[in-house]
Amino acid sequence: MQVTETLNDGLKRAYSVVVPAGDIETRRTARLTELSRSLRLPGFRPGKIPMSVVRTRYATAVTAEVVEAQVNASTQQVLSDRGLRPAMQPKVEVISLDTDGAGVKDLEFKVELELLPEITMPDFAAIQLTRRRATVAEETVDKALAEIAGRNKDFAEVTEDRGATAGDKLTVDFLGRVDGVAFPGGTGTDMDVELGATGFVPGFAEGMEGMKPGETRTIDVVFPETYGAKELAGKPASFEITAKKLSSASVPPVDDELGKKLGFEGLDGVRQIITEQMQREYDNLSRMRLKRELLDNLAGSVDFPAPEGMVEAEFNQIWQRIEADRTAGKLDAEDGAKDDDTLRGEYRAIAMRRVRLGLLLADIGRSNSITVGADEMTRAMRAEAGRYPGQEQQVMEFFRANPQAAETLRGPIYEDKVVDYVLELATVTEVSVTPEELAAEPAETPVAFAGAEQPAAEPPAAELESATPAAEPEPA
Repeated sequence: MQVTETLNDGLKRAYSVVVPAGDIETRRTARLTELSRSLRLPGFRPGKIPMSVVRTRYATAVTAEVVEAQVNASTQQVLSDRGLRPAMQPKVEVISLDTDGAGVKDLEFKVELELLPEITMPDFAAIQLTRRRATVAEETVDKALAEIAGRNKDFAEVTEDRGATAGDKLTVDFLGRVDGVAFPGGTGTDMDVELGATGFVPGFAEGMEGMKPGETRTIDVVFPETYGAKELAGKPASFEITAKKLSSASVPPVDDELGKKLGFEGLDGVRQIITEQMQREYDNLSRMRLKRELLDNLAGSVDFPAPEGMVEAEFNQIWQRIEADRTAGKLDAEDGAKDDDTLRGEYRAIAMRRVRLGLLLADIGRSNSITVGADEMTRAMRAEAGRYPGQEQQVMEFFRANPQAAETLRGPIYEDKVVDYVLELATVTEVSVTPEELAAEPAETPVAFAGAEQPAAEPPAAELESATPAAEPEPA
């Protein structure tokens, strides 16, 4: 095999590769011979088919098979012999080959690729970070308990002669019409409507204020433009309402009885659960703040070129999201005020940062033998399956049948392990803050890397899969 380097510019490399015709013919003859032993053709005994017949029928297909295998093997040999680490899958273009199978020429092809950059590790011990910690205040738990009590109201039938007011519950029958015609889903019997509660078409519950049991009233409403049933969205409708029972609400006291109603032995159990849940939220917020600070520090402490192909792929992924948001009318107002050239420049800079951070974290992990174990993957799959109650088994089976889908869970785990490794070496000072101070700054983390254990030649979608435009620059 003859290899000639045709480009050496920064991270870009290109090679011209020529494989002698004799090598191709040797491999093709061996493959055709192997094929002749297993072929079954009418008029010939198994294993006795003349080679001329085999060549006539299968030379073209076998040549294509041999050439593909040779190109792959030769490309890997070029990379291996020169110790090259491609950032993405190399681009291979065949220049000359025997296309009709009649004769064999030298196989000539070219290989173009970008290399992973050489990265000098920063001094992790010199990194100065601040971990902000907040604790749950008693009054915060008290407020949460009061809200829980408010959601567990007791209702008692009203015996006095009065109309319904906000906070009351009316039990009603109703019939809805659009253009005078009843519509599917617009009829109900013995339906409880809490006046002042959310979840109803605007004007529906409000129109019942003042109604008494036995009273019938027609209420006119307009379905929102965003209403789930498209055939009703934006249309005016009338509902004929008949009130049957009026109940008044009372908020239960925040005591042990409320705890028992919620399935605990008393109020202390509820208080403990609330405190633990809030503390986890504070701790997660604290970690995200610390992780962001670390990534900002790392991004500013190293300087190396990023492969243009990876940056372009990451930018394209971001820009597709921007275009989708623009089409859906969800584009951030600040972004919407900018022209495309400005917006592209800003998001290309974000793509550059993500790629460089991703490569840095990957190198840290590789240099320190950080891996994601099978048990960690299993826990991650189970956690993901838990997001689909009642379908956990199907989700687990999906992951087992689709290893590539399961691999999308590996990246975030790997990233967190690398971050934890660096945090152990960095100088981290802890300070106590209020929950308000903890939440005062952006708490999102710019996901830097989410495919850390993929081979270096994988495309960037696998390498940086979980990076999203929302991660930078605006808060989640």
